Amino acid sequence: MLYNYRYLNFKGSIIINSDQTLQEQFALFYKEHSPATFEEAVEKFAIFGGVGWGKVDTTKPAIELIKDLILSDYRYIRTDVGELTGGAPLYHAVLSGIALGDGKTHSAFKRAGTDKDAGERIVEELVERGIIRVAKANNTFTSWSENESVDNKLFFTTPFLRFWFAFVSPIFKGIRDGDYKEIEERFANRESEFYNLLFSELSQALLQVAFKEDTLESIGSYWDREHSFDLYGRTKSGKTIVGVTKYVNAKVKKSTLTQLQTEAEKAGIKADIFVIVAKKGFSNELKSMKGESLKLFTLKNFKSLVE
Repeated sequence: MLYNYRYLNFKGSIIINSDQTLQEQFALFYKEHSPATFEEAVEKFAIFGGVGWGKVDTTKPAIELIKDLILSDYRYIRTDVGELTGGAPLYHAVLSGIALGDGKTHSAFKRAGTDKDAGERIVEELVERGIIRVAKANNTFTSWSENESVDNKLFFTTPFLRFWFAFVSPIFKGIRDGDYKEIEERFANRESEFYNLLFSELSQALLQVAFKEDTLESIGSYWDREHSFDLYGRTKSGKTIVGVTKYVNAKVKKSTLTQLQTEAEKAGIKADIFVIVAKKGFSNELKSMKGESLKLFTLKNFKSLVE
């Protein structure tokens, strides 16, 4: 099941128009802005997705668009975001903790400097406001007991808000004063890493479309105390899918599959199908192994998300 996302529109204030899946948001962004490649589509969607901006020239460098569309209107957008979130500084600290970390509740609360009880109350409020969603850890295949606590993960429901709380909100004073040096440096250092989470979420949507004969009953990510996988799902026939996403500027080699197989075995997961989704494709050796038990996808396959 795909989770609901919000479509926002800046017109004096942020307006929540409707519930949409991430795939629907991505398809709308693609239709509105006509990116030339799916690399452009993914990267610009990770920054501007879920918000009506008028026309975004996706051929321009990301940092140039960030300056033109976000930083130049910082004061107005900050007011809009504050109205959406409630504006409490601790709420914004938790949101930045989610955006800058691995999304787990413990690390988000630690980054925000708040305790678990207060953090959980804030999460509940932010979920009610439609800003984030909560995903629970899965202990189906691991040896840890039901009594052991494993952190839930928190995900933004709108790509733009994740960008805002990762790169803008934490350093608002400099941006407010027109000094963009720090955000330029931060974005340059974390750009590829930042795109990968959105790439993984879109890859989950891709698998929903790609598995046509044996459709998916569930798809998401997997984590426990020691292991994590970008892609984890079950087909209607009961097959288990485990996968990894690689948003890197190099072809993925057989070693990635070997590592994925090893990690699945360590986690106690008997995978029937391994999936790799890669930005730049695969080595010839790995492509030769493609079959019923190994599915390979690239950005070209994202076309099915917008058709």
